[in-house]
Amino acid sequence: MEQMLGSFQSDLSSISSEIRTLQEQSVAMNLRLRNRRLVRLHLGQLLEELVVPGAMISTILDAPVTEPAFLEQLQELNGKINSVKEQAFRDTVACADVQHVLEKLKIKAVTKIREFILQKIYSFRKPMTNYQIPQNTLLKYRFFYQFLVGHERAVAQELREQYVDTMGKVYLSYFKSYTSRLMKIQYEEVADKDDLMGVEDTAKKGFFSKAPLRCRNTVFTLGNRGSVIGAAELEAPILVPHAAQRSDTRYPFEALFRSQHFALLDNSCREFLFLCDFFLVTGAGAQELFNSVMGRTLAMFLKHMDTYVSACYDAIAVFLCIHIVLRFRTIMAKRNVPAADRYWDALLELLWPRFELLLELHIQSIRSADPQRLGGLETRPHYITRRYAEFSSAIVSINQTFPNERTHALLGQLQVGGTPKPHWDPKIPLGTPKPHSGP
Repeated sequence: MEQMLGSFQSDLSSISSEIRTLQEQSVAMNLRLRNRRLVRLHLGQLLEELVVPGAMISTILDAPVTEPAFLEQLQELNGKINSVKEQAFRDTVACADVQHVLEKLKIKAVTKIREFILQKIYSFRKPMTNYQIPQNTLLKYRFFYQFLVGHERAVAQELREQYVDTMGKVYLSYFKSYTSRLMKIQYEEVADKDDLMGVEDTAKKGFFSKAPLRCRNTVFTLGNRGSVIGAAELEAPILVPHAAQRSDTRYPFEALFRSQHFALLDNSCREFLFLCDFFLVTGAGAQELFNSVMGRTLAMFLKHMDTYVSACYDAIAVFLCIHIVLRFRTIMAKRNVPAADRYWDALLELLWPRFELLLELHIQSIRSADPQRLGGLETRPHYITRRYAEFSSAIVSINQTFPNERTHALLGQLQVGGTPKPHWDPKIPLGTPKPHSGP
């Protein structure tokens, strides 16, 4: 019995030793298995990044760029090129086996993308083209330009310059033609330097002077002209000149100004957002690119306005134009498009001094009027009094939304016959809303 128990004890000790050995072997095997799985994972990712599948090669070489498969494989190609560059920095030997293949695929993709985008840009040049359609098409393939920026910057710069040159000419041609046709449907009778508040109704002009307005009071009366800054008309569709000419319809200058600049606002917002989205620009870069596209058009607008305003004697029209600008600038701010801010400021710098000059001319006309030539006594208010009442009512009515203290001061001078006017100061922000202080 003692011998049997001794042998049993010996067997148990040997089993315990074998169990410890098996545990050590199990731990070692688990470690090797985990290491092999990690190696397999990293090696599999590396092979997946480096191996160029046949489907990618055939699609990049043969498929049209407009097919979804081409865009999908182009994104895959972009990822592989970036991965190979990263692995090359790590001195991965396998990169040398695929670099030449990826380079050839990149050249082919760049060539096809360049031809496609150039074709879309050239389509803008066709007469009567709705350029929003090719723009929307380009936005669907914005990754094309992103691919060019990442792998072929010279081609990306070429396409950008082509677009800027083409669209700059398109906008300039369109707005130049539209402005010219708009001015043909303006009222034939407009105020001139003799249509001032203190000028008598019976005043005669020289032999070579044009006939006076049929009703000089229209220069001082607002009538329904103020509706141009109302919510209904401010963002109404733009005027169509040939339709107006066909129906022999005429408009005051502020209506033409509203239509012209609403078209500018709409196109500027759309163009700015397209440039930011497609050409991957923001902030100062987006503003610079927008100026490259729209700069000549905006300069043409300013030149046209400078020429017209310098010869304009309709104070109500100028003041309505000021408030149209203030409202359009607010609309663009709500759309988060700051592209035309400098243009609006430059326009206000033309309009405000002219408006103040016209008020000063009215003041001077009253100051220098000869009471003996202004007609006899009547039971009804004098026509100059009526002119002042209608004119001041018009200005105050327009000024309600964006009150301006300079306007109230000038109206006060007009009422009392004139004192030195507060000259326009470019340092004061134009059109800053202030608490309304009444007429």
